[in-house]
Amino acid sequence: MSGQLGEPQEGPSHAGLDLPNPERNEAGVQRGVVRRRRSWIQKVLEQATDSPLQWITPSEVVPVAVLAVQRYLLEGEARDMESKPPLYCYDVTISDGVFREKCYLDPSLNFLVYKNILKVGIEVKISRVSCVYNEKRLGQGILCIDNVHCGESLDAISLEIPFRNRAHREIPERPLRGGKSHYLALWNNEDPYGDIWLSNKEPEEYNFNDTRIISLSHLEMTWSTRRNFPALLVRILHKSKLRYYGKPNKKMTEPYQTFLEVADSSGTVSAIMWNALCPEWYKSLHVGLVLLLQDYSIKKSYPFRMKPLPVNPRVKLISTMEICLNLRDPPTNIIIIPEEQVKSEWRLPKLNYRFITRSELDDMPQNSICDVIGVLVYVGRVQRSKKKESREEFWSYRWIHIADGTSEQPFIVELFSTSQPEVFENIYPIESFFTAISEVRKEIEDLQYREKKRIAIQGIITVIKYVPYSGATESASASETLRNADRPSTSQAAKRESQSQERDGKPQDDGPVSSQCCHTTSASLSPPKKKRTLQEPIPVPQPETAAQTKGNKPDMPSIFQRQESTSTGSKGKARKTISDKWESQTWREKKFGLIDHLQYGCIYPESIPRRFVLEHRNFLTEQYNSQPAKYIPQEGRPPKLYEFKSALVLGHFEVTILGLNHDIAISVAFLPEYSPEDVRTSQIGTLLTCMNYSCVFPKELTGNDKLQGPRALTGDIIKAAAELDKVHIVGILDICNLGKNKTEVYLHKIYRPDKTS
Repeated sequence: MSGQLGEPQEGPSHAGLDLPNPERNEAGVQRGVVRRRRSWIQKVLEQATDSPLQWITPSEVVPVAVLAVQRYLLEGEARDMESKPPLYCYDVTISDGVFREKCYLDPSLNFLVYKNILKVGIEVKISRVSCVYNEKRLGQGILCIDNVHCGESLDAISLEIPFRNRAHREIPERPLRGGKSHYLALWNNEDPYGDIWLSNKEPEEYNFNDTRIISLSHLEMTWSTRRNFPALLVRILHKSKLRYYGKPNKKMTEPYQTFLEVADSSGTVSAIMWNALCPEWYKSLHVGLVLLLQDYSIKKSYPFRMKPLPVNPRVKLISTMEICLNLRDPPTNIIIIPEEQVKSEWRLPKLNYRFITRSELDDMPQNSICDVIGVLVYVGRVQRSKKKESREEFWSYRWIHIADGTSEQPFIVELFSTSQPEVFENIYPIESFFTAISEVRKEIEDLQYREKKRIAIQGIITVIKYVPYSGATESASASETLRNADRPSTSQAAKRESQSQERDGKPQDDGPVSSQCCHTTSASLSPPKKKRTLQEPIPVPQPETAAQTKGNKPDMPSIFQRQESTSTGSKGKARKTISDKWESQTWREKKFGLIDHLQYGCIYPESIPRRFVLEHRNFLTEQYNSQPAKYIPQEGRPPKLYEFKSALVLGHFEVTILGLNHDIAISVAFLPEYSPEDVRTSQIGTLLTCMNYSCVFPKELTGNDKLQGPRALTGDIIKAAAELDKVHIVGILDICNLGKNKTEVYLHKIYRPDKTS
């Protein structure tokens, strides 16, 4: 029921001070309706408008809460030009528990904001107010705070209190005075602030059939003789911070400017985004996006502007012209092209980063430009410094320390707020560090039975090898056996494994599944006794295609290393085997000079998910529980673990990560899930995305691909690996001790810091 006690009502909107009908606000009961208490804000407004001086000292001073302090540039008004007010003014939103009201703070009180005395969340007492009219707006009366006493912080303030004046709740928010349409950030001019800044621009498919595109180099030679300019297809290589150039006497509504360095295959040029286009597009554009630019203008380049260093030095730098992007004259059309629509024949330049480690920093020349990756170990408080020749404009910055594990000393960085408040204001140190790749072995050695630990390392992915799964895999033992601190060499392990197999005449069921395992071709539950050749590749049955029938091999991407060999099955017939593998040029150059290569790319049988068989529930329960304290005799002959059908479909990947110092590497297992129901993975196009979801989405298969099933999906992951060549990544590893000196290391996720916003 409306009008109940304690439930404030908004008054009707009127000209002037937008005063509600006084009859509605009298205390008491009328016509069966209980009236709420009267608003102090409303009572003061009524007194101010009735006063011949248009200012009053309230007879009753009631504490009110401060909900907002907002800054803006005040345009010169006739009244202001005489008193020469400060460049910036402040609107203060207060609440008396019944209504909210946005008030203008008299410029003489600006020092309270400068000193952070008047701030949000505190209680204040206003002892003098006046009524100010904006003569550029019809009937807009404003409550002005002329004298105020600031109190202590409040424990809690309700945000459900309505505005008394309906105009104050309009979106986007507008300042009370002047002609500006938006507020500025409170402490600097570089950060986008308020609801005029959009962030909802998304890539969209574009039909290029009727679009004429010109290269930057051709445009440079012909722009002065053209009247109309064809579209540009470019990639963003650099994005500057916002520049606010508002002045009191300029009539610009949104006086902003930002610089983009954009490039195609022929050159790099500066694109300047002006005014109202900045709030619409700035937060949606980031480095790496591909843009189609239409209806732009061109002007001669400003010779004295300091440009950033070229991101890609192999691309020509065009310095004779600049691309102008504006909301009018003409209105520029900007389209973000989806990455999956970008074609290789466009030859758009890729982003080049200059990553260095902390151990390399001391050898860098002074004033070098570089990129760093690491974990925040210290975050200092925000500080401000005045800009040159300005008493009201500041830079915001803070000091941070970044550790990357290559040195005992961190990177010490002076971090400025470069129009990224959502990042600058929300960074914090992490209480765990990166594990140096040289320390991984010790982390593994310290684990006890069934203990699991997650660590983060940095490095470069240099090898990705697909290890297909087959039933025969587990009916054979491995040449790469137990991985422990004092493990024997591969040749010693292989010799011992061979002797064991000849002695027992049967396979062991705890050998790891890896790309170097030896296998038989038998898939029966009781494999026959036989001798096997070590280091024999995994046999993968391949369906015969039409091309193979005619004696032609199907085309393979150059990224593949297709290794073919033969293995002899139980019937003595030769069978071809295939290993899908990508290897970077960096690995080819560094692998023979490593001081250590930790090899944990295998998967042990007890880690492979199994189909549950009810009659063997006791055996399966024992396998996946912890080791019992007392011996429990088995009934009958216990089965072997490999006799139970695996739930695996895809097999796994063996991923080799090279440390940042290029002297130690580790090979780990990555086990993707097969989840056709997971819609999120339908857009998987890179190995990175696949690993972040730990899932491979099955594409629609036709023809002979259906015979291979999920096996055909692995090609996409191998192909995508080329994108990670020389890219620094953060790898999250899961380490688990299985007992009997068996340890597995899984790649849980990878992150590319250069892709993180």
